[in-house]
Amino acid sequence: MYLVVGLGNPGSKYAGTRHNMGFDTIDELVEKHRISSDGVKMKAMSGRGIIGGERVILLKPMTYMNLSGEAVRAWLDYYKLDPEEDLIVIYDDVDQEPGRMRIRKKGSAGGHNGMKSIIQHIGTTVFPRIRIGVGAKPAGWDLADYVLGHFSKEDRKEVDAVIKDAADAVEMIIAEGVDEAMNRYNSRGKEKEKKETAAKEKTDDSNGQQK
Repeated sequence: MYLVVGLGNPGSKYAGTRHNMGFDTIDELVEKHRISSDGVKMKAMSGRGIIGGERVILLKPMTYMNLSGEAVRAWLDYYKLDPEEDLIVIYDDVDQEPGRMRIRKKGSAGGHNGMKSIIQHIGTTVFPRIRIGVGAKPAGWDLADYVLGHFSKEDRKEVDAVIKDAADAVEMIIAEGVDEAMNRYNSRGKEKEKKETAAKEKTDDSNGQQK
């Protein structure tokens, strides 16, 4: 059994914000696999189903971001799951541009308060995580205000597309393993970066010739 956790903040006030990429990915998985809600218990909203041939629990902590670890710990303990083998966490990443995604087997919280809470409560940094880019905060902005804000229409299109990729990546991690998912989806990000760099260089060259 896998516990797939999407991080975010509950309530309509936070719906669609940069900080709710984990919630949005869980919603995508729920819709794609027609998983019904079991309601709220143990500080989280949950649903159970089958993904990639395995039993899964989809979880959205209702504790607000900074206390996400309380819910994750409770569910791991109740079902006697090993966080290093049975846990997948999805969350937003300000170190990547909107439309980018990165999968890792382990790592630090990287300044993300939800991940800090999870690591603190489960006592390990070794578990698969999917980081969805939301872009760096503009100079002079408060980070909390930025991640609790909404995307531009253009960025939202990029994000909606990568959320579908993140849901597919969850399926691949469960069915084929995290290494396979990293090979497929992390390489896509590199290819996209190369194309964007080439397009920018072409534009810069054109502008230089016009001058």
